[in-house]
Amino acid sequence: MNQQKRLAIFDRLAAATPEPTTELNYRSTFELLIAVVLSAQATDKGVNKATAQLFAVADTPASILGLGLDGLKSYIKTIGLFNSKAANIIGLCQQLLDKHDGAVPETRNELEALPGVGRKTANVILNTAFGQDAIAVDTHIFRVANRTRIAPGKNVREVEQKLDKWVPKIHKKDAHHLLILHGRYTCTARKPKCADCVLADLCEYQQKQPTAELKHD
Repeated sequence: MNQQKRLAIFDRLAAATPEPTTELNYRSTFELLIAVVLSAQATDKGVNKATAQLFAVADTPASILGLGLDGLKSYIKTIGLFNSKAANIIGLCQQLLDKHDGAVPETRNELEALPGVGRKTANVILNTAFGQDAIAVDTHIFRVANRTRIAPGKNVREVEQKLDKWVPKIHKKDAHHLLILHGRYTCTARKPKCADCVLADLCEYQQKQPTAELKHD
């Protein structure tokens, strides 16, 4: 794997998905933050179903606090780990009001200081809401980075560091969503769709289907 091949890979991903973005539904940076916190170990579809009901009645830190812990749980109980997520969201909303006048902060340190917000969630907000060149490495990106060999690593932080170093600058802003969508719909965990992959001849995955090699000959 070299930079010329990495550029070709991201050129193809960008051509296949010209306007990549999150599949979480949101209308404000605050709603995005809440949706991302809820999305840990949950599907975007499941989160969207829950937040459609939640955001209809509470879409600000103050209004979510107004629901109370039990009230919030009643809206997100279909989502995995909803008890701990509800507690984190209540603490997060209180901290936004106490320290940020209810607004979502724009720096990594301030974001990661919020309850329930780790590095991955902070990166999503920095990239999706504030347009920064941050790449949040989830299970999809970790898999794609290692399979294709564009940024192999033993853990998510190592993969993130290599992506930050090696993703061509022209694709840095969209890399996060390009890789997630590719991993979600093509480079899937159990049965990657190598025969239909636009990266078939560039990917260095050792177990890809032989027919995939003919894709871009």
